[in-house]
Amino acid sequence: MTTFAQHAEQLSTTTLLRFATAGSVDDGKSTLVGRLLHDSKSVLTDQLEAVEHASRNRGQEAPDLALLTDGLRAEREQGITIDVAYRYFATPRRRFILADTPGHVQYTRNMVTGASTAELAVVLVDARNGVVEQTRRHAAVAALLRVPHVVLAVNKMDLVDYAEPVFAAIAEEFTAYAASLGVPEITAIPISALAGDNVVEPSAHMDWYGGPTVLEHLETVPVSHDLTACHARFPVQYVIRPQTAEHPDYRGYAGQIAAGAFRVGEAVTVLPSGRTSTIAGIDALGESVDIAWAPQSVTIRLADDIDVSRGDLIAPADDAPAVTQDVEATVCHVADQPLAVGQRVLLKHTTRTVKAIVKDIPSRLTLDDLSQHPAPGRLVANDIGRVVVRTAEPLALDAYADSRRTGSFLLIHPADGTTLTAGMAGEAFAAAAAGEETAADDTEWDF
Repeated sequence: MTTFAQHAEQLSTTTLLRFATAGSVDDGKSTLVGRLLHDSKSVLTDQLEAVEHASRNRGQEAPDLALLTDGLRAEREQGITIDVAYRYFATPRRRFILADTPGHVQYTRNMVTGASTAELAVVLVDARNGVVEQTRRHAAVAALLRVPHVVLAVNKMDLVDYAEPVFAAIAEEFTAYAASLGVPEITAIPISALAGDNVVEPSAHMDWYGGPTVLEHLETVPVSHDLTACHARFPVQYVIRPQTAEHPDYRGYAGQIAAGAFRVGEAVTVLPSGRTSTIAGIDALGESVDIAWAPQSVTIRLADDIDVSRGDLIAPADDAPAVTQDVEATVCHVADQPLAVGQRVLLKHTTRTVKAIVKDIPSRLTLDDLSQHPAPGRLVANDIGRVVVRTAEPLALDAYADSRRTGSFLLIHPADGTTLTAGMAGEAFAAAAAGEETAADDTEWDF
């Protein structure tokens, strides 16, 4: 029997994959996730018994595996997914964090939330319906969020007699669309989540398919967690000044390394001030180290006594991002209240929050055909569009295409703290429509 220590050691040597599932309504996302958990022996006995009991109460002979992820009462009653459900499971080869996202158009913002940190997206398609508008929408969102791997799971193959031509036609259409969006890798797999075909075990009904099962692909897809090759970025979260007898002159800057690596003796620039210094020391877990890398939480000490505070960004002197007060970005509006031109907001980027104003909304993206609706004037919930924001203070912002960590930001309501919009700096996969800059009437926020 495997001891706890052996199990912990085993997990520590496996890699971690974050992935999200998406698809149109009733394509079987929750059933696929439930089947994945069930067949990979990742469901506790009491959880399975609860699902079996709930299924019997609903008059179902077989357990409804979708209930393993649809946890909200409204989800169970309506048979739909409303909120993002996160599940954690592991196999001997890899650990997983799974985000089961909703399929309804009005919950597109939830899909953005679930896929924002994902390295892989599983897009489900009903074999009877093929690629529909919501399928294209989810593929476009995955491309916008720079998700590097996309799996097309053609579900309910049992309802089309496991016909290879049906699968081939859907795979060809989806692959051509996703490739046009710039998705770097697309893998198509024919499955039946209800029957378990090609989810964990290979299907006996589709001998014409020679590729991996869903779980096999999830276990073997290459995932790069090596952020040390990225542009080094260290957002300062907290300034440590003990001012004790033991540490009378200690001044350290604590935070989590967002990307890259930092070394003692390295020349760095503090942004947005632009002041330069060298790294005198790095403290990690109470010990001094010569090098630290993402995503470690450390304290960096500088050789010079310069003004550094929360929200500043430390970067290599020869590889510092440009500082700007004019932010152009693709955004997904997530709040029920609209975002309008001239609106005053707070912009949160890493550990820095500054006042800002929406100067222009050049276009809104129609995701089903990727057309641009010019000058919409405002964005409503689930809209994706281009915005131009002017900030009160300079920001050290990377392009989202270069760094998902330091190229993303949030727009926040200044009065109640509500998250309004999730932003991705720089260009999207489609060229933004040109728009004239619109001046705000309120001079107090007109920076």
